[in-house]
Amino acid sequence: MPRVSAKRQITLPIAQCREAGIEPGDEYRCFVADGRITIVRKEAGAAKGSLRHVTGDPAMSDDESLQSALDVSRP
Repeated sequence: MPRVSAKRQITLPIAQCREAGIEPGDEYRCFVADGRITIVRKEAGAAKGSLRHVTGDPAMSDDESLQSALDVSRP
């Protein structure tokens, strides 16, 4: 059974990594709920299309766009 090192590191068993499709160098997300840690491999392209509905104003500069976003978020 793997143990947690003094640096709070763990080694994931190879068989579990293969089953989950985790390779060295992969990025992952980590969640804690109900005393359990869940590790989820990030999927390339998982966010693709998530901003499809957002439209921009090509006549607006980056600075104007930033200021507009800041103004909207203020109460």
